[in-house]
Amino acid sequence: MKSKTYATWLALLAGPLGAHRFYLFGPRDALAWLHLPPTLVGLLGALRMRTLGVDDQLAWLLVPVLGGMISLACLQAIVMGLTPDERWAERWGQPLQPTRWGPVLAVIAALLIGTTVLMGTIAFGGQKYFEYQQMAG
Repeated sequence: MKSKTYATWLALLAGPLGAHRFYLFGPRDALAWLHLPPTLVGLLGALRMRTLGVDDQLAWLLVPVLGGMISLACLQAIVMGLTPDERWAERWGQPLQPTRWGPVLAVIAALLIGTTVLMGTIAFGGQKYFEYQQMAG
């Protein structure tokens, strides 16, 4: 049995690591494994920025990757949470189990977190790009 509520919350809380895909498709899912490298690269950028400061140009490139992965995971949580229960049951070949508020609350949280991270990532990337242009010019 694949719980829509559990899968949605996994996508929200550990989606950048592919946890929801591991839950749904198992350890042989190639897309689940493809979540790990960009997330780890983004975390490396965040660690570099924390230790070397905001002037580290490599961190400028790596941190937005983490923001993109978090935004992508939130988008996946939204899509899963808004999937009708009938379609979910059909997709996973299980009896219909109506969900209550669990997926809805996860979707609300994903909308809040995902939009905040996405807008922050765009603003950060744009700011660093223009700062770099000033330094180079």
